[in-house]
Amino acid sequence: MILACQSISKSFGTDAVLKQVSFHVEEYEKVAVVGINGAGKSTLLKIIMKELAPDEGIVTLEKNKTIGYLAQHQEIAGHSTVYEEVLEAKREIIDMEARIRAMEEEMQTLPGEDVDAFMTRYHRLLDTFEARDGYSYVSEVTGVLKGLDFSESEFDKPCGTLSGGQKTRVSLAKLLVSRPDIILLDEPTNHLDIESISWLETFLQNYKGAVILVSHDRYFLDRVVTKVVEISLHRSAVYVGNYSDYAQKAAKVREDRLRAYYNQQREIHRQEEVIEKLKSFNREKSIKRAESREKLLAKVEVLEKPQEEKSEMNMTLKPAVVSGKDVLMVEGLSKAFGSKVLFRDISFEVKRGERVALIGQNGTGKTTILKILNQIADADDGCFRLGSNVKIGYYDQEQQQLHMEKTLMEEIADDYPNLTQTRIRSVLTAFLFTEDDVFKRVGDLSGGERGRLSLAKLMLSEANFLVLDEPTNHLDIPSREILEEALNRYEGTVLFVSHDRYFINRAATRILNLTGGQVINYIGNYDYYLEKRETAEKAYLLSGGDAALTETAEDSSGKADWKARKEEQSRLRKRENQIRQTEEKINDLEQRLAEIDREFAKPEVATNSARLGELHREQTKLSAELEELYIKWENLSES
Repeated sequence: MILACQSISKSFGTDAVLKQVSFHVEEYEKVAVVGINGAGKSTLLKIIMKELAPDEGIVTLEKNKTIGYLAQHQEIAGHSTVYEEVLEAKREIIDMEARIRAMEEEMQTLPGEDVDAFMTRYHRLLDTFEARDGYSYVSEVTGVLKGLDFSESEFDKPCGTLSGGQKTRVSLAKLLVSRPDIILLDEPTNHLDIESISWLETFLQNYKGAVILVSHDRYFLDRVVTKVVEISLHRSAVYVGNYSDYAQKAAKVREDRLRAYYNQQREIHRQEEVIEKLKSFNREKSIKRAESREKLLAKVEVLEKPQEEKSEMNMTLKPAVVSGKDVLMVEGLSKAFGSKVLFRDISFEVKRGERVALIGQNGTGKTTILKILNQIADADDGCFRLGSNVKIGYYDQEQQQLHMEKTLMEEIADDYPNLTQTRIRSVLTAFLFTEDDVFKRVGDLSGGERGRLSLAKLMLSEANFLVLDEPTNHLDIPSREILEEALNRYEGTVLFVSHDRYFINRAATRILNLTGGQVINYIGNYDYYLEKRETAEKAYLLSGGDAALTETAEDSSGKADWKARKEEQSRLRKRENQIRQTEEKINDLEQRLAEIDREFAKPEVATNSARLGELHREQTKLSAELEELYIKWENLSES
């Protein structure tokens, strides 16, 4: 065991963040810390790094072990270049190399009697230098920088001129080449494109040390981690395996707890009905039997209804009208900025009902294409056409469509003047803006909050063609899953840019890879793209860009596999929807039955036989419906 957190608790004022959080990390283990936004993940990392003190509990680090930390936001001071800043992480090796060179100079002038002792020190230093990969540190620094999407032409850029995302990548590179025994990474895939994330995955998989990750990138977590620590309702639970293993196990735990609660409630209700029936006989034996059952029932340890985090968006996307079959036709589109050509003569189509992911490395022009389609930017050449009855709804990752000076209420009301204040509040509540939040200025919101506001406006737009630029940025995992489900249920058409491969895998029915200034088409999700990428791109290059790429990406076996996957996904989505709807009905009925019980207790009702009869009939009817719903829920959960 290299690191242990024992009973860590932390509050800020009256707000509890962590309660009795415990877990340990073994040497070379790769651990993910997951939870909704605000669950306390970053707070936990800061406590491990001793940047924050826990209210209770201790963090134990094995003696002589080193630890390195990458926070979400980085500031790099000084006038060093990108290369110099990262190279500084090898300062000890650089100084060692300088001492070796100095000793090599010195040995030329040593008197004979001092040579043996000097050479012993020299060879000892040389062995240490070699053991610490001193001969490869320059290539290591270069390789890490290139892996994190810095070209050699950017190595000499002053750090002071870098964007926030570039500074974070420099800090990440510096941390990786410093090789601590434990690496702590808070959202390391932010600001990385898909190729760089894949490189980082491989690096961390092979890293000769322990890693603790906070990330919303589920595909990344699936590939890297071997243990998951879930922070939920301030407490921790540990699951062995990658993210998919965790998601399956955690869902089973929640399902088992919910089933146990409902089963117990049903049994308690049945016992209470039996007791009441026995008492109604009004005989000595039946009353004694009822009392005996009451004593047994009183000894039952009643389970609490499992709580869920109150931080999930409620999102429904519904087009107002159905578009024509041809939604978008792009022909010969080209764009360059000065001498930098983003793309040239690209053409593609989007049909009604498709969910198309546009992917590619940073700087290839994906966002520019979306801006051209939304007439925010102009193409240098080529054109595009929208089909009949097509209404675009645009999600802009830069949030330029929002008005920073307005309040949230004003932002919605000005765009949708027919909505009542009650309706606006209801929509904002669905996107986690409650009470006085609605009077905040848009300019005062965080990036994640602005993203949620943009999604709220998108939901109200009733568009039938959604154009989304990085819609999962700043969303926690439950919110990403809700967005995925909403898009999968959506009856319109979607074109989106995303670096979230898990999201692409679940949401996309087709992928357009923007590479080398051209678009390569794949009929399938992200897993299918990975399977066919090498074959498709070779065929594309051999054909000089004239090949019908869908033939490469859509062989018969691939089509069958894809169809089977989509049918299974459809079945699972349908089942999940039925479970959710059943649970909602159960909750509604339980609340109404509780209201009826309160009505029975009112003096004016107790003397109103007509009202009593009416309530009793409703209670009987609802109880029977509730019983059927319990059975339906169990059957759905077990299917």
